[in-house]
Formats: sequence, structure tokens, C-alpha cells
Amino acid sequence: MLIIFYCMNNFRFDEMNPRSNKIKRLKKYHKWPGLIIAFILLYYAITGILMNHRELISGFNITRSLLPNNYSYVNWNQAALKGSIELSKDSTLFYGNIGIWLTDSTYSNFVDFNIGFPEGMDNRKIFDIHLTDNHHLYAATLFGLYNFNFEKNHWQKIKIDVDIERFVAVTSKNDTVVAMNRSYVFKGLDTGYRTKFEKIEIKAPKGYNNKVGLFETMWLIHSGEIFGLPGQLFVDFLGILIIILSLSGITYFFFPQVIKRRKRKEKKVSLFVATQKFALVWHNKIGAWFLVFFILLALTGTFLRPPLLIPIANTRIPAIKFTHLDQPNPWYDDLRDILYDKEKNLFVLAGYNGLYELKTLTSVPSSYQSQPPVSVMGINVLEKYNEQYYFIGSFSGLFLWHPNKDFTFDFISGKPYQGLSNGRPFGSYAITGIIKSKDLYIIDYDKGVLAHSNSHPFPKMSENIIENTPMSLWNFALEVHTGRIFSFLLSDFYILIVPLTGIFTIIVLISGYLIWRRRKRRN
Repeated sequence: MLIIFYCMNNFRFDEMNPRSNKIKRLKKYHKWPGLIIAFILLYYAITGILMNHRELISGFNITRSLLPNNYSYVNWNQAALKGSIELSKDSTLFYGNIGIWLTDSTYSNFVDFNIGFPEGMDNRKIFDIHLTDNHHLYAATLFGLYNFNFEKNHWQKIKIDVDIERFVAVTSKNDTVVAMNRSYVFKGLDTGYRTKFEKIEIKAPKGYNNKVGLFETMWLIHSGEIFGLPGQLFVDFLGILIIILSLSGITYFFFPQVIKRRKRKEKKVSLFVATQKFALVWHNKIGAWFLVFFILLALTGTFLRPPLLIPIANTRIPAIKFTHLDQPNPWYDDLRDILYDKEKNLFVLAGYNGLYELKTLTSVPSSYQSQPPVSVMGINVLEKYNEQYYFIGSFSGLFLWHPNKDFTFDFISGKPYQGLSNGRPFGSYAITGIIKSKDLYIIDYDKGVLAHSNSHPFPKMSENIIENTPMSLWNFALEVHTGRIFSFLLSDFYILIVPLTGIFTIIVLISGYLIWRRRKRRN
């Protein structure tokens, strides 16, 4: 907002003198930066539209061999693995972004265990797998809850009437299966693929104030989801307008030279002149009519990536009235994980804003006084370590957490947690999961599988897995949209692409609007 105020304040026509320099100065801020920004905004608009319709494009993949080398799987990195579960002494399932793979006791042979899931890597994004005491196998996926039919040897989707199909966890208590999506928990008698689930709305925790994360608010405004599907479609419409705005600006920039060359060669230029005039007319109209919406898109986008993400990462604000965030369900799109602790006979509930104790699924959640560090990107590991401690893992690191003591132990460094340096939202390790079958292995997003202490070396990814795990189109669009796709050229400096693009986009938009207003007043 300070940038907008500065630009508006310094480009006021009644204060600029002489007048002949006004348009020249504004054109300088609009023409050349605008040309560069136009090309960047083209791919932002296209990838943004794709990202707004994840389920629609879930069946499409991008071959990793076409991408920069840093997108190739090395040592199970890039969240390839999230966890594992033993089916028997000689059968273990590994799961994560690569789907589900069955291996033997030596981890030497991997067999595809994804039969039944729809095509496309997004449809095989697995958040949790649970094997019940009755030997029924359930999987919480990005697009629904599944059960494995051992008779037919394939996964089958369990029909549950929900508006958010993203299931994040599944556990069990005695003979009751408990599954969770981002808004509700579901319980049912464990009968495998015939299980009938009852939807339960978790009660509001003590001290609930209907506040939501500022980061989440910015995200939903940027995507349009803050107003549901109509909001998303409107942002898609803005994306199309940005494409037109960019192409018309590029056309108006280059066509004068094209027209001059054709005139020198005595070729017809009427079509080019008409196209140039048409491009200018609609470039001005679209830019002026939708200026506020374009600035809002650019402004919210800059706060979704570091460094501007840092000051808003842990800020909470009241939910905006009459929007997608203002829900009667206090946990709407807020749930992240759930674990049943047999020894304590209670559930540990992970929400966007912390961890809670839940005696039963219908009792009032109680926030733990001691809260472990969890990245703004969400919790990735919630597991029992022993009778008293839990594993808590996220992009902030991996910690041992005692819920009844004000003590958190950094599991990797072996020291008490001292807080993140410089207020960074991410730690030295970006934890995506852990493997507890036999030995303990820690999974880092960039480094892949890390053996802990005396653990045996973890096997390399087999060619069978690498060849059959491309990148989903949605994830590719995300990598382009965030600028990470250029990290092989810019290293860590790629994080500046988003904020700089946002700032210069706002400057180009305002300068263009002022040029248009000046000319309109003169006419």
C-alpha cells in the first residue's frame, strides 16, 4: 500500500512541472518495465487459471525429463515419501507424492500398489494410510477416502457426501475408523469397503474467536476462493483479461516498427494499423476498468512468498463477513491431522492454528498450553514417539513434543528448541515425513531420506518408481507461478521474482492508468 501511495502522490499532474515532462516520465515507468512485466504476467495468468481448477486437470502430468535437473527425484526428495506402514513381516507400503508402493523386508523390490486410483499423479497424492486391527486398509488422498479391496486387489473410493474431498488423515479406535478431511471428521464401524461413515462437526475450542490466518486470507483472495466458485471464476476472468492486456501491450509496443518497415517496402499496412489501434483501445479500457482488481491480485500475490510472507505468517485477523472464511463450522478448511493415542485414550487434533486434546469426537477440544513449532505451510508429521512424547514435523523441522510440559526438543540437532532465527517461517530442515518401519528415517523435502543415528542406509529410488512418477500438471503450474522453476538459474534469489513482479506490476498499472486519464482529460 505504501508503494501505491507513493506512486499516486508523486505522479499527481497538478504538482508536476513542466507539463511536457509529465507524460514522458510516466511513459518511462510504463513502457519498458511494462514490456518485461507483460511477458511475465502471461505465464502468471495461464498458470494461475490452471491452479484454480486442480481437480479438472488432475489427470495430466509433466514428464520430469523435460524439467530442470533439480526436479528429478534424488534420494526420495521433493516429498516423494511421507510415511510407511507394515502389512506383514515381509511386506511394507511406502506412500507420499509418488503414490503407494509395496516392498519386501529388505526394501530391494518395489511394486506399484496404485491400482484403482484414477490416472494422474495428483490423484495418487497420499496423505495417510492406516491398517486397522481387522486388517482393513484405508488411504486418505487429495481427492477422497479409499479402501483397499484385498479380494479384488485394488483401491476403491468410499462414497462420502462432502464439499472438500481432500482427506488428510485416517486412524482407528477399537473397531471404529476415524477419517478426517479439511473440515470434518467421519467415523464408522470398520467393515472395509462397506464402511458407512457419519459426518461429525468438531465443536469450537475454548476461547474460539472466529479469527483466521492472514496468510490464508491473502491466499483465498488471490485465488478468488474467498467467495467460493463464483470468486474463482471471476479471478479466472481476470486472468484472461491479463492475457489480453499483456498481448495488446506487446502488440502496441512492436507494431510501430513493423508498420515502418512495411511502409519502406511499400507493403500494405492497413491491417497492422487497425490491429494497433484496436489493441490500444482495449489495452486502455481493460487497464482502467479493472485497475483495482489487478492491483489487488498483484498485492496479495506478493505476500504469499518470502520475504513479504514473513511478517504475516503468524498473524490472525477476524474472518471477513459473508465470505468463504466466515463459516458456522469453526473448523472449516482448518483441520490438518488427527491421531488416536491408545495409552491416553484420547485424540490429538492438529488444526491450522495449533494442536488440541480431544477426549471424544463430540467433546470440546482443549488447546495444549505447550505448542510445538509448526510451519505456516502446515503439519506433515504427527506420530507417537513413546508414551509421553510425539513426533511433530513440518517445514520448521522435526521435534519431540511433550504436550503437558513446556518443553520441545529439536530431534535432529539433539538440543532443546530455541526458536527460528530472524523470524524465518521455515527451519533448517523442511520435514515432509518419517519412516518408522524397522529403523527410523527422516524425510526432508530437499535432501530426501536421512538415516538417524545407527539406521541402515536407505535404498535408492528404483528406476521403476522414477519412470512412473512424473510431476502433476498442477504442481508444474505451481512451480512456474511461484518462480521456483527458475531456481536452477537464480539459486535462492528466485524468491525475489514474486515480490519484484508484484511491485513493478503495480507501478506499471498505476503509470498506465495515469497516462490514460491524462489523455482522456485532454480529449
